[in-house]
Amino acid sequence: MALIVVGLNHRTAPLTLREQFAVAQARVPATLHLLRQEHIADEAVILSTCNRVEFYIATALAPGLAFDELRAFLVHCARYRDPLTDEIYRYSEPRSLEHLFRVACGIDSMVLGETEILGQLKQAYELALQHGHTGKVLNQAFQKAFHIAKAVRTQTSIQRGSISVASVAVDLAEKIFNSLSGREVIIVGAGDTGEKAARALLSRGARGVLVANRSPERARALALELGGRAVLFEEWIAECQRVDIAITTAAAPHYLLDRTRLEPVMRARRHRPLLLVDIAVPRNIDPEVHAADDVYLYNIDDLQGIADDALKRRQAEIGHCEAIIRDKARSLLRSPSCCGLPLTPAPAL
Repeated sequence: MALIVVGLNHRTAPLTLREQFAVAQARVPATLHLLRQEHIADEAVILSTCNRVEFYIATALAPGLAFDELRAFLVHCARYRDPLTDEIYRYSEPRSLEHLFRVACGIDSMVLGETEILGQLKQAYELALQHGHTGKVLNQAFQKAFHIAKAVRTQTSIQRGSISVASVAVDLAEKIFNSLSGREVIIVGAGDTGEKAARALLSRGARGVLVANRSPERARALALELGGRAVLFEEWIAECQRVDIAITTAAAPHYLLDRTRLEPVMRARRHRPLLLVDIAVPRNIDPEVHAADDVYLYNIDDLQGIADDALKRRQAEIGHCEAIIRDKARSLLRSPSCCGLPLTPAPAL
């Protein structure tokens, strides 16, 4: 049984392509079931974030056949019909293990060394585990990945001064407005990224935070934690008349905001600038909104420039981290005991 990885990320595919392949969390269990039902995988985990969509499988198929079957499955699920070349990558052992470890350590992230991806990876593993789609191979591999991520944090400086995607968005807001003092913010979507962005904004001087989410209970709970106010999801666009910054992270199959909906909001603002940061994949905001006067729209790929500044300061640590990852991957492949880690699933979160 071999570990195979097939996917695409921010390095190989633009946002316009990644959003077409994104797998909503609600669809993940059914997709995993179908993947195993079609005998492509014996075990499987799907990681779908704003920067990557990756399928990790354990399979008895030969690597070449597994690659072809998994790639075809990925394309079919996305209903994608255009030709693909280098956008999709594929790895077999030991590179598949090394890739998993690099992802867990934040080495493969847009923001080098960020820790948010580790939580997302744990959630993806836990979801597959709860639905019975993991076994000996993936349990070993993912448990080892979490163990290595901790070792890299303690043995290297790769995360020194590191920042998450959420805090990069906050840096962008600070550059647009010079100061966040007194600014009003609305977070659309009450997930982890939105919560982190809200906390970072408040810590840098924002006056207050509004929270809109399809679940009113979740919106109220997060607003209470942040000392802010919950608003109805249907009313978040109207609330943009008074806020300075809107950060959208909601899961939605179509645009929540387009130029037609935004124009009356901007008329009411009377030339006050509005910063829109669309972290969601698929995107929540129509790119055409950027053409409106006094509107500044940035998506997840636009954050790359800010991330590059932090990247330069941590570049020297990559070699040290890669050496740890290569050593641990080869050790895992040689040892059935997974370097002392248990073979039975352990809580990932």
